Amino acid sequence: MKVFVTGVNGQLGHDVMNELTKRGYEGVGSDITDCYGGVADGSAVTTMPFVSLDITDEAVVKKVISDIRPDAVIHCAAWTAVDLAEDDDKVDKVRAINAGGTQNIADVCKELDCKMTYISTDYVFDGQGEKPWEPDCKDYKPLNVYGQTKLEGELAVANTLDKYFIVRIAWVFGLNGKNFIKTMLNVGKTHDTVRVVNDQIGTPTYTLDLARLLVDMNETEKYGYYHATNEGGYISWYDFTVEIYKQAGLDTKVVPVTTKEYGLSKAARPFNSRLDKTKLVESGFMPLPTWQDALSRYLVEIGEKKKNA
Repeated sequence: MKVFVTGVNGQLGHDVMNELTKRGYEGVGSDITDCYGGVADGSAVTTMPFVSLDITDEAVVKKVISDIRPDAVIHCAAWTAVDLAEDDDKVDKVRAINAGGTQNIADVCKELDCKMTYISTDYVFDGQGEKPWEPDCKDYKPLNVYGQTKLEGELAVANTLDKYFIVRIAWVFGLNGKNFIKTMLNVGKTHDTVRVVNDQIGTPTYTLDLARLLVDMNETEKYGYYHATNEGGYISWYDFTVEIYKQAGLDTKVVPVTTKEYGLSKAARPFNSRLDKTKLVESGFMPLPTWQDALSRYLVEIGEKKKNA
């Protein structure tokens, strides 16, 4: 199987490329940069083929992917700066990437009759209530520009293709790039006390675990919408931070606050990011390990915890 992966400079794309290599598949990575710009850790993503690609350029997207002729495309590239997306001068660019770029890729996949995996988000919902969102729920009410444009990307894929996986994730962390864990570790080492919101509820997603699932999916034809985060129960960002410091051996005090008390964010955040993942098991896919286990492995990977500690 030959797989074209977008966004390999990001957390997920990096891990997807490595997972493809572990299984003996041919992966071709791409990003908007001239060359791979992520972690130079000797991994497959730094040695496998790389193509510079601006997904908003329809003609270039068509030529690049048509020349490669992959069996599947795993589309990890996206605009993910949620607050910055709210700026008036950024909205068109965000939409061009998340919606237009996705449409460009879907169009080529249709011509080539290849599979496409689109990585989406809990932000396509309004984040109200306490009931976990089901993958086939169509009650879309995005709260911000990022969520709206990611929804438009979902619709571009679903309305264009039959052979697609739309996988919604939340609270992502991985080796290659910035994330909540790295931020909280840095803050925890320089502050005695941190304030973290406790009224936004969801579950973290470790890109290393997610990458394995995405490749599992592409080995099948069980197409459709899925939700994929780590197991281990629903938590708040406050709960997550407490566990991060506990496992990392930091004594930093964590103070729970409401979203309103915390302030700062330009874009509205969903309070309910609970994603129902039962469809994964019903379709025969292996659930991701618990987020507690994922956190432990991740802290070892980034050198913040001794193995088996």
